[in-house]
Amino acid sequence: MWYHFENDWSGLVMRPVYFYGAMSLDGYLADDHDDLQWLFDTDLGGKSTYPEFEACIDTLVMGRATYDATLSMLGDEPFYPGIRKVVFTHTERESQPETEFVSGDVVSIVKKLQQQSGSGIWIVGGGQLVATLLEAGLFSEMWVQIAPVLLGHGKRLFPEGDYSQRLQFIDHTQMSELNELHFKLN
Repeated sequence: MWYHFENDWSGLVMRPVYFYGAMSLDGYLADDHDDLQWLFDTDLGGKSTYPEFEACIDTLVMGRATYDATLSMLGDEPFYPGIRKVVFTHTERESQPETEFVSGDVVSIVKKLQQQSGSGIWIVGGGQLVATLLEAGLFSEMWVQIAPVLLGHGKRLFPEGDYSQRLQFIDHTQMSELNELHFKLN
C-alpha cells in the first residue's frame, strides 16, 4: 500500500514516540553499506531489554534503506510479525504484509500516527528521520545502546540538526559489552 501525506496535524499528541536502537562508540548506527555486523558481534551476555520494550509498541517507523537492510539481514525470518510497519520511501513499492510505504512530510505523518489508536510508535531509523523528529520535539523517550566499537565513518545516529536540548536521564542497563542509556524528552 502506498500513501502520500501532506496534511498539517499540529497540536495533537497522543501515542508516545520512542527511539530504541544502538550506535557505535563514535556515534554511527551503521557503516557506509548499512552493515550492522559490528552490532551482532557485540556480546550481550544473554541479557536484553528488547522484550520489555517490544511490549509497549505496536507500530514501527523506518526509512527505506533501514527497511531494505533489515530484510536482507533477516533472510527468511519473519519481519516483526504482528507489528505495523511504516516505511518512508521516495519510490512506490509493492505492498508487503503489515507494511505501508509512505512519502511526504515525516513530521505530519508521525503526528497522524500519534492520533490513531494503539500503543507506542518505534522510530527505528535512519539518522535523518531521528533528527527530523527531534527537531519537531516528537520523541517521548529514547533508549540508546552503545557498543564498544569504533567505526570511523558511516551513517550517524545523530546527524547535524537544530535539535539542541537537555534530556532527562532515566536509567542505565549494562548487557555485558552493550551499555543502554534511557532518557525522557520534553
